Amino acid sequence: MLRILIVDDHEVVRLGLRTLLSRNPDFAVVGEAGSAQEALEKTRLYHPDVVVLDVRLPGKNGIQACAMIKEEMPETNVIILTSYAEDKILFEAINAGAAGYVLKQVGGDELVRAIQCIGRGEALLDPVVTQRVLERVRLASRQEQAAAFNDLTEQELRVLGLVAKGRTNKEIARALFLGEGTVRNYVSSILSKLDLTNRAEAAAYAVRHGLEEFLKEFD
Repeated sequence: MLRILIVDDHEVVRLGLRTLLSRNPDFAVVGEAGSAQEALEKTRLYHPDVVVLDVRLPGKNGIQACAMIKEEMPETNVIILTSYAEDKILFEAINAGAAGYVLKQVGGDELVRAIQCIGRGEALLDPVVTQRVLERVRLASRQEQAAAFNDLTEQELRVLGLVAKGRTNKEIARALFLGEGTVRNYVSSILSKLDLTNRAEAAAYAVRHGLEEFLKEFD
């Protein structure tokens, strides 16, 4: 049986959630709280498996409450139940240790399934915000790639891409319609800019930072 603590500053909301969750024979609502400090105290007292936590609370907000709970009792799973689908709040909740983020617009059955999922130690995001998370992750990945090759010119990137494929200077020169001496200069420049000592290191660097994918932007 999952032991659940409900945290919301509106008594009517808490009552509605208690009524809904108490219908499930696998749930036991062990307590309620209306503030971050009370949530921490009730978590210490009742040791719930899942804390259903609103973001908007008097004094410290739900994100701060989540961080306090996870710091003191990391085994307790926190699900943020909120009306807000803002990116800033979502990522603050994730960074604070929340295992789930669900909007209050969900139906009762969906909320029950979400709590069951969190209770099993899994992570869950509302479908409305999942796409935003994926976009943010992809953006961060692209930014990391760009930073890895930020000092290289477009031509140097192409040369490095061929170095990573094991091509010789002669083969690179033929592929890019350059002289071998020019290719040697490009390779030397690449090694200098990336603080590498040889072609093997350059090839490993290119693979590690996803150069092949990054080069598609230039095709």
